[in-house]
Amino acid sequence: MDPATLIGFAISVVALFVFMTLEGVSPSALIFLPAIVLVVIATFGAAAASQTLDDLKKVGSWFKMAVLPAKVPPPTEQIQTLVSLAEKARKEGLLALEAQVKNIDDPFLRRGLQMGIDGTDPEELRAVLESEIAAKKAEDKVAAKFFNAMGGYAPTIGILGCIVGLMNVMGNLNEPELLGPMVSAAFIATLWGVMAANFWFLPMGAKILRVSELQAAQMELLVEGITEIQAGTSPRAVRLKLTSLVPPGSQKKEAA
Repeated sequence: MDPATLIGFAISVVALFVFMTLEGVSPSALIFLPAIVLVVIATFGAAAASQTLDDLKKVGSWFKMAVLPAKVPPPTEQIQTLVSLAEKARKEGLLALEAQVKNIDDPFLRRGLQMGIDGTDPEELRAVLESEIAAKKAEDKVAAKFFNAMGGYAPTIGILGCIVGLMNVMGNLNEPELLGPMVSAAFIATLWGVMAANFWFLPMGAKILRVSELQAAQMELLVEGITEIQAGTSPRAVRLKLTSLVPPGSQKKEAA
């Protein structure tokens, strides 16, 4: 799991546990299986109903994107790779990159360079790569929307569980000694709904959008590098232009 995501989840849960303890409520009260089953499964079902079957096949990869570390290489590493390619292309010509392209791990960079080597028109090359970036952003928005939908449904489903619990309470009014625990159990479903939405589902949707932004920025950096290499720009100019596209904070971090 991404350390930042794990830390955020842990802080939220610990804060809730501390609050419950200070209020004199045992955190173990949260362990109520009916409420957990209702909120988690019903919320997933409600969100799934708003997607297509093809979308649901990607839920596993969406979940990984939400909780695992983002696969985004440092900007300086990418810039150095592009500058090295620019140096070789400047000295030996664009076709000299043919053999080197096959060893590049990043498929986006590999495709873009291959298009440049094949003589694709610069404007067409940029249009194709930018369309790919736009398609990725659109797909990531669908993933984020799924978890945001779960965040929207969870509290209401928790209330539904509370209503069902209160119905059970009303059916046992002739046993006053049982009413307290039953009312408490009824409200646990509401607690789980609100907690799941605000501690997990909504943050996961926001995490996906943030990772998408970082990956799109990475791809945009590569597009600029590829087009400059194709144009035969000097390595020094390539480095200066690409460095200018990196946020100052990231530049300082990498330099440190």
